[in-house]
Amino acid sequence: MTGTPSPLRFGYGTNGFGDHRLTDALQIIADLGYQGVALTLDHHHLDPFAPGLARRTAAVADLLRELGLAVVVETGARYLLDPRRKHRPTLLDDDPASRLAYLRLAVEVGADLGAEAVSCWSGTPEPGTDPATAWRRLTEGCTELVAAAERAEVVLGFEPEPGMLVADLADWHELRRRLGAPERFGLTLDIGHCRCLEPDPVPDCVAAAAPYLVHVQIEDMRRGVHEHLEFGAGEIDFPPVLEVLAGSGYRGLTSVELPRHSHAAPRVAAASLAFLRTAAEPTARQGGPEETARTPAEPRSDDSGHLRSARPTTRRRTR
Repeated sequence: MTGTPSPLRFGYGTNGFGDHRLTDALQIIADLGYQGVALTLDHHHLDPFAPGLARRTAAVADLLRELGLAVVVETGARYLLDPRRKHRPTLLDDDPASRLAYLRLAVEVGADLGAEAVSCWSGTPEPGTDPATAWRRLTEGCTELVAAAERAEVVLGFEPEPGMLVADLADWHELRRRLGAPERFGLTLDIGHCRCLEPDPVPDCVAAAAPYLVHVQIEDMRRGVHEHLEFGAGEIDFPPVLEVLAGSGYRGLTSVELPRHSHAAPRVAAASLAFLRTAAEPTARQGGPEETARTPAEPRSDDSGHLRSARPTTRRRTR
């Protein structure tokens, strides 16, 4: 016997459909039964620097409405700004101008799409950058970004990333404090990252983060290894995690993020939604390896979708 259906709304990230046209990816995601999409603005998916952005954004907005998909805008494009350096420049670099331009455009696109949030992250400091300088640059850049979000009436979802300056929830709270806790500065929480390096069990992390959540990313992961895995290939026991998330009152998108699985995107997306729907059933059984390890570990490097370096010691309208 099953209980009341879960109130969670599942989405899928377009960075996991890198071999598809955006229109085809959105159609597949909708046909599979997802309720939303996490749209990464990239050279092949609504390139913010290509001509005709307003026209192209309006067309995507129309398609999203037609398909009944909610949207969150993501800004994790790897080589959009520099074809030779992944994710550079960041807000921490000596010259963050192109990053700021990209993020401002993302805010404008998000406004035109009716996005529930625009998500971003800190990046890693360049070699030789002292922690105080890195934090100052990040705070200055985020201050400009918050102002842009306020003008566009868009919500920001800042994501802690293993290996970056803002790596965990404690770092996110420190950045929010430095910014003066602005209303439109929210949290994008990656469930896998909680397993990777947070000291507490994943359900406890979700409960602590719930008051600030504007977007949730989800995938499986192992302790100390920042590698996005298909569900069941890692160590997370998902029913307790989803139970806490649903019970917290969070009603934003919970988006699958598997950026290294584009070669099998339709299969992986279908399997992911089936897994999440089962795990979110109120009668799903709890228990698993997640509850056993509480000691944080340094994430190992690999070549998966985001930066994989060890964590640093320091803790509106489209034109």
